[in-house]
Amino acid sequence: MSSSAVTARRLAAASLAAAAVVGAVALPASAADRTPDRPKVEISEVQYDAPGRDTRTNRSLNKEWVELTNTTRRAVNLDGWTLSDADGHTYTFDHYRLAGRATVRIHTGEGRDTRTDLYQDRSRHIWDNRSDAATLRNHHDRIIDKESWGTRHHGGHH
Repeated sequence: MSSSAVTARRLAAASLAAAAVVGAVALPASAADRTPDRPKVEISEVQYDAPGRDTRTNRSLNKEWVELTNTTRRAVNLDGWTLSDADGHTYTFDHYRLAGRATVRIHTGEGRDTRTDLYQDRSRHIWDNRSDAATLRNHHDRIIDKESWGTRHHGGHH
């Protein structure tokens, strides 16, 4: 190996380390912009296209879901929070607490709510396979997280 290759590798490592330091320095500023009591719940995964054919059976509907994860160690009260799609179909959380470091899956169809699975009790798919957006809002209607996919064309058919 030539000495220039070692030097280039060392330079790359040094610049990565410098970038990491700069990133660490920039973090507190952005953290300060957030209100300290703001819970950190995020949309961790979206299964917007139910595997297999969309038969509109309850089984098919429940294979369409959105997953929320609490990234903190503290439980978060989601009572009054909403999960909605781009067309305004909205699911409202009712007396639900998401435990620290836990994940809950919100299914489109019908079922019995548990700590890990909630059901919107809908009779048709709501998440558009081509393009849509899942928006999580807190009880003050503030957007907490948003996950979108595809490209949204106005006036297009679903």
